[in-house]
Amino acid sequence: METYLVGGAVRDKLLDIPVKDRDWVVVGATPESLLAAGYRQVGKGFPVFLHPQTKEEYALARTERKSGPGHTGFEVHAAPDVTLEQDLERRDLTINAIAQTEAGEIIDPFSGCRDIENKKLRHVSAAFSEDPLRILRVARFAARFANRGFEVAAETLTLMRQMVASGELNTLVGERVWQEIQRALTEPCPDQFVSTLRECGALGVILPEVDALFGVPQPPKYHPEVDTGVHIMMCLQQARRLSDDPTVAWATLVHDVGKGITDPEKWPSHVGHEKLGLGLLDAIHRKIPVPKEYAALARLVCEHHTKLHRVKELRPSTLLSLLESLDAFRRPERLDRFLLACEADARGRTGLEDRDYPQRDYLNHAMTAMTKIDIAGLLRDNPKAQPEQLIRKTRQAALAAALDEFKA
Repeated sequence: METYLVGGAVRDKLLDIPVKDRDWVVVGATPESLLAAGYRQVGKGFPVFLHPQTKEEYALARTERKSGPGHTGFEVHAAPDVTLEQDLERRDLTINAIAQTEAGEIIDPFSGCRDIENKKLRHVSAAFSEDPLRILRVARFAARFANRGFEVAAETLTLMRQMVASGELNTLVGERVWQEIQRALTEPCPDQFVSTLRECGALGVILPEVDALFGVPQPPKYHPEVDTGVHIMMCLQQARRLSDDPTVAWATLVHDVGKGITDPEKWPSHVGHEKLGLGLLDAIHRKIPVPKEYAALARLVCEHHTKLHRVKELRPSTLLSLLESLDAFRRPERLDRFLLACEADARGRTGLEDRDYPQRDYLNHAMTAMTKIDIAGLLRDNPKAQPEQLIRKTRQAALAAALDEFKA
């Protein structure tokens, strides 16, 4: 029995990135021999075991044979005669198909080290095309390593385009699609996830509502970049710059989808795109099981982002209604995420990437004034008043005073 460190741990070590998780492959063993040695088997589909002391994952060397559509249509063969090279060959990218012996020797049958040196994301073999989920994985690795200069190899992009054209991408279940999207939104360059999917044609399958934004013009006065799709990419860059919260990145990604279905005869104007976008968001969230808080924030940013940009023009009653729709008094963290997404929208424009966003201070000043209200004391001193009306009236008065103070 021989064990090898494999996958991301070896790759990240070669890239001088801190290694978070270590995975091992075992050659020449059987499930019975590992169980006898104290390993504990996890899962049913693959021969994976937890080490009795470290709890790290040890997988028996295995091969896979395509037996049906989608990323789950495989027959797995794990046996003592499966070699390390055969196991590595079934992996997605060459940079993930490098192994290391317990003595520290690097085993690299598919030139992953060369691709690390040349900063290429390249598929290992033709077997790559058997799993449509790998299209999203490559896009996610592009998002992770673009800031290090990595790019997808031309032949891999060609293969990805062929896979999209085959229709196999349509077999992916929404849960797996969302897992890859969610992980990509936490990577250093989430915009590269979107651009890679678009480059191979997958964005039109996964998120056609976002894909439709490319080529849609906006008024140059407010959007020097003009193209709505380019604007979205710039907004994603800003969202990641401002925050590592994936809920903010998701809301930023989909906040302008309504611009794709406004009247083309009225372009570059997009009056009403905020409300139009809500229906598209509902459609997206029916296809992809986005968590509730992600979906809620996305709807709020879609509907109200332009309102926040002109917040100083709003009447106190209108502004209070906006804060109530955000549930800002009970969920201040949602208000903060909303502000971050709106700031990313304001900065995601050519030449305006470092602009100030005074709307944040303006709104936070107003919130501070209203949170100082002693609600319990207010209700105690006015026992005959309608509680909701009294609280709203008092908040609105405090809001108006705070805004006058801020403007002064």
